Amino acid sequence: MDESSRRPLVVSLAMGYGHLRAAHALAEALGTQVLHADRPPLADDEEQALWRTARNLYEWTSRASQIPVLGTPLRWLLETVTSVPRLDRRRDLTEPDRAADLLAHLFERGLGVGLARRLAADPVPLVTTYFAPALAVDDARRRGGGDAEAEAPPIFCVVTDVVLARAWVARDAAASRVHYFAPTRRAVGRLRAYGVPDERISRTGFPLPGSLLGGTGLEALKENLAGRLVRLDPNGAFREEFGRECGQFLGRALPAGEAPRPPRLAYVVGGAGAQVEIAEQLVKALAGWVRDGRLRVALVAGTRGDTAAAFTRAVRAAGLGALLAAGDDAAEDGGAGDAAVEVLYEPDHDAYFRRFNRLLASTDVLWTKPSELTFFAALGLPLVLAPPVGVQERHNRRWAQQRGAAVRQGDPRHAEEWLDEWLHDGTLAIAAWNGFLRLPKFGLYQIRDRVTAALAPRGRPTPAESAEPARRPEPATQIG
Repeated sequence: MDESSRRPLVVSLAMGYGHLRAAHALAEALGTQVLHADRPPLADDEEQALWRTARNLYEWTSRASQIPVLGTPLRWLLETVTSVPRLDRRRDLTEPDRAADLLAHLFERGLGVGLARRLAADPVPLVTTYFAPALAVDDARRRGGGDAEAEAPPIFCVVTDVVLARAWVARDAAASRVHYFAPTRRAVGRLRAYGVPDERISRTGFPLPGSLLGGTGLEALKENLAGRLVRLDPNGAFREEFGRECGQFLGRALPAGEAPRPPRLAYVVGGAGAQVEIAEQLVKALAGWVRDGRLRVALVAGTRGDTAAAFTRAVRAAGLGALLAAGDDAAEDGGAGDAAVEVLYEPDHDAYFRRFNRLLASTDVLWTKPSELTFFAALGLPLVLAPPVGVQERHNRRWAQQRGAAVRQGDPRHAEEWLDEWLHDGTLAIAAWNGFLRLPKFGLYQIRDRVTAALAPRGRPTPAESAEPARRPEPATQIG
């Protein structure tokens, strides 16, 4: 095959949206498509059953853990599975935990065998945004051993949270050949503590959608942010203090006066469908604003039809049914234009991510639990954070808040009170600006260039390889 026509294999699976969202952005940038490790052609019926059991347990536990009182034991179980041990130089974190032992058992039963066979038949670089496929292929190659392992194309694993559990790393981390793309300095510190050598770690940032970045010049991001800052600043307080600074960074002056249309708030649930009740409360609380033309609301149900139905019922119960965008109109525009209310639902993941990205271009406030969407604050989207689900999300929340890019939600039943205050005192505009300035934005391009370099014939480095600066060691306890 001609080297110029080869493409890496981008693989993920539907264990929540975070892993698929990152994979979708990378596949577009690399000119390929996302394959699911738990679906044909990579997984046969027996392997699909293994993946399905793991995914169903996660989704059920995630939803049930949100039930008051009764969900407490399940919340403990979820946090045990996703446990992230404290960094302590006196503790040895290289030893595998129970999750790593369970994963090794699943590999022995055939988890990931279809992907390993595909790569053995067509040896190209693997890019995966979930740890299990990467570790499965690595395990299969090391079992085979010999020259085939040494000459095999690289395995790249993209970390999709601020920190990561020990399960992301092979039982014998030093012997593993998985190369990690870490979104933060904190993730780098964890990987080192788990025993991954420095040469197999690159700090890149999270791969944000290319359509919302607009290339390495960030033209789309800057244009969207300029309009957003005006809509988030109804009385001009933010622009009076920071307008000149914004103009310098964005390369365009922020217009004075009121925005031509009201701000849009998007409320997003995760792939497991948790926290639907928050949307029901906020729609009721903000119904007056929507009717008065002071706010547009988008409720993002993702690929879950049951969640979309619940959102639609909540909108109608709040007396906003007449303002709800028709499904066809919303789908064509991706964000329903100036519609006062939209429920975003697409049964297909790729179609959902495309529509969601179009919606974000005109979104001004992103209300979500601190999932992988925490990284989207780098686009200049202020985050209103719902309670976290799992240990990683608590770390994500702390990271975004420490950088001034996020605020915790108030009582959703009184959302009009605290949102009004945050709009008029500049809290949300400042959070948008902090996110743009202080969070990493170039992960998509750094990962793309590194993977593209791996496709080049050996001994002929690409410009991206040649230009890559040497990475300096960073202490594991350093914040970032």
